[in-house]
Amino acid sequence: MKKIQLIVNAVLFLAIAGLYVLYFACNGNPTPNNAAGIISEGEAAPAGSIVYLQIDSLVNNYDMYHDLRGELEVKVKGMEDDLSKRSKSFERNVNDYKEKIQKGLVTRSQAEQLEQQLGQKQQELATYSERLRNELAEEEAVMLRRIYDAITTYLQSYNIDHDYSLIISTNASTNTIIQGHPSLDITKDVLAGLNATYVRPKK
Repeated sequence: MKKIQLIVNAVLFLAIAGLYVLYFACNGNPTPNNAAGIISEGEAAPAGSIVYLQIDSLVNNYDMYHDLRGELEVKVKGMEDDLSKRSKSFERNVNDYKEKIQKGLVTRSQAEQLEQQLGQKQQELATYSERLRNELAEEEAVMLRRIYDAITTYLQSYNIDHDYSLIISTNASTNTIIQGHPSLDITKDVLAGLNATYVRPKK
């Protein structure tokens, strides 16, 4: 029984000694992470810190994104209207063909000729629809590249002043930041700078 008590006491002593050493070692030599942990919420992270920005929030609140998105939506509306007109025109041709067949107003050879014409128009409509879809995908890809290029270019000049060791990008779908001090989130600061330097195109 005495041996067990001695072992327990020894373990407790070692544990307390270990905590004591760790406490004074950390206080005597604070690591960068410790330094970041004691930053007040309104204070910026010091040079050499690893910071992060929430890219979804940044893009969604960036004035350039809203302007380019608005331009793209106007183009999409124009494409949809044009495609709708062509589709309705084709539908009228189909209904006209059916009516002529039902009433017996065309010969068999004329009906075959009309069928060929309708088949050709249907193929043209499908090809046109596919072309519009590809154009839209390309427009959207170019828009996103322009936005990310603007953000990247700004961050290069931004980090000259702040001298952060690493800037991590995180978003809602692939969130790699489990927990971070508010001072390490530079999203609002970068967004303010981006919108301040962005020059809206003249309409």
